[in-house]
Amino acid sequence: MKTKFSISWKKSKQPRKQRKYRYNAPLHIRQKFVRAHLSKDLRKKYKKRSIAVRKGDTVKIMRGQFKNKTGKVELVSLKKTFVFVSGINLTKKDGTKVKCQLHPSNLMITEIITDDKMRAAILERK
Repeated sequence: MKTKFSISWKKSKQPRKQRKYRYNAPLHIRQKFVRAHLSKDLRKKYKKRSIAVRKGDTVKIMRGQFKNKTGKVELVSLKKTFVFVSGINLTKKDGTKVKCQLHPSNLMITEIITDDKMRAAILERK
């Protein structure tokens, strides 16, 4: 199987091809993989269900051991498709604390940073 990303790839039911698509996707397509649901009041306000997570947004964790905790997004890793939230740390056996990687599908955006003109335009689009 080729390892290069294919623009002409449409769809496949085969999990190996879906994994290959996600693994080899360029960054502009990976941006779509880091989308999270909006809270009910934001959904009503912007008439959108989900939006890309950005640094500075406030999110609520919906799944996992940190469920129902909120925090600001510190870092969004497009390469690994993970989000790091402030205050969410794991303690290793030797006692050191490490930032916990969270998948965007397990998050809900509660506050949006709209100081960027481009992002404000995306939100106002119907």
